[in-house]
Amino acid sequence: MLAGRLHMAERALRVESVPVPQPGPGQVRIRVAAAGVCLSDVHLIDGTLSPLHLSGDVVTLGHEVAGTVDALGDGVTGWQPGQRVLLQAGERDRRGTLLTRGVDYDGGWAEYALAREDTLVLIPDAMPFEHACIVPDAVSTPWAAVTDTARTRPAEAVGVWGVGGLGAHAVQLLRLVGAAPIIAVDPLPAARDRALTLGADLALDPKDGGFRDAVLEFTVARGLDIAFDFAGVTPAREQAMTVLGPRGRLVLAGIANEPVTIRSDSRFNYSRQAVLGHYGSEAEHVDQLVALAALGRFDLTASISDVLPLADAAEAVRRVHDKQGDPIRLILRP
Repeated sequence: MLAGRLHMAERALRVESVPVPQPGPGQVRIRVAAAGVCLSDVHLIDGTLSPLHLSGDVVTLGHEVAGTVDALGDGVTGWQPGQRVLLQAGERDRRGTLLTRGVDYDGGWAEYALAREDTLVLIPDAMPFEHACIVPDAVSTPWAAVTDTARTRPAEAVGVWGVGGLGAHAVQLLRLVGAAPIIAVDPLPAARDRALTLGADLALDPKDGGFRDAVLEFTVARGLDIAFDFAGVTPAREQAMTVLGPRGRLVLAGIANEPVTIRSDSRFNYSRQAVLGHYGSEAEHVDQLVALAALGRFDLTASISDVLPLADAAEAVRRVHDKQGDPIRLILRP
């Protein structure tokens, strides 16, 4: 079968022929129908990120995966060939260590992928594979940030910095839970237009000289209850801190690998503000989103920027890296 394999020593992505994997005890083999291309995949290739628990120096990329059950390993009783499923983006080993699919072990940029039986999630027949595959991470990460880390309540004023693969979904999900107003912040005009289409009440350029005044006017001088950094850049965090209101929370969903600076602890303490770290999601968040999608509570059609054959994985990576076409998600189809 074909697989998009990252050779760590060279940081080289190669689509090459490898043996079809055989499921072991407790494993299920999935015939992959769709796999998302995430910025994290790009960062693995360019060396910005490195696997922490990879055994060996080659891995099949892809942590956003959906397809059909193809074969069962020994002891698997809860699944049947032909069932439509998505795969959780990772699993915990016996010591509780979180292992990420397509990073610490082989993922879904392939014709077939293996998954532990408890990491499969059944999806509705009406849910396209292209939509299902991006639920783990692209949708579940902002959902967990909104509902779990930030504990967003109805009518809270929120800001979303970065309306890309995560932030675009955050706008939709914040509207779903009743946040208001929703202010999107992005330097790209196309991203700001997209935010308004997806449900933002206001979209601002962070470089606008009247930025702070605009936020305060739109929030009736209160400022933001929650600021979400999905951009993962220091200037976004610093700007967000200037428009947080009393008891405001800054949620760091993007990873900058830089220090977080609070310019004035007296103002920060007096206002009882907070900085909250966020990473990924839990299995329950994916289950919640599949249930919500089945009831039509949100639509991921606009999230699929293009679908490419697996053989063109390198081209997909280039387009994400260069932001060509300002994509939300590119999908690989074996």
